[in-house]
Amino acid sequence: MKISKIMSKPVVTVGIDDRLEKVHDIFAHAHFHHLLVVAGSKLLGVVSDRDLLKAISPRVGSKTATEKDNASLNKRVHQIMTRKLVVINQDQTVMHAVKLFNANSISCLPVVNDAGEWVGIVSWRDIFRQIEQLKTH
Repeated sequence: MKISKIMSKPVVTVGIDDRLEKVHDIFAHAHFHHLLVVAGSKLLGVVSDRDLLKAISPRVGSKTATEKDNASLNKRVHQIMTRKLVVINQDQTVMHAVKLFNANSISCLPVVNDAGEWVGIVSWRDIFRQIEQLKTH
């Protein structure tokens, strides 16, 4: 099965100079864990919810948050994003994705077309979901 059949799309994206406050707001209301960092059709990086949690004060959003804690939301996406990306082409197989996940310490794969433009994203959860669906049919 091709990755294009199980990838998540449309993908929520952020820009390289967006503030972490925007990323924090997206993750607070989303049921996913990764954002692609893009400039138009060019893929620049990935930000995970774990990257965000490492970059901001743990007191953000709490009653004990100080001005300094909240200021951590002013950092920019380019300061925390992963730049060295492992990507997968939309025409490659789910098994190829499994091999990439096993060979690399990653939790998502940006999906690109033949021109190298981002078209989606796939996580190991997407693959597990597909396996579960196959088992029930």
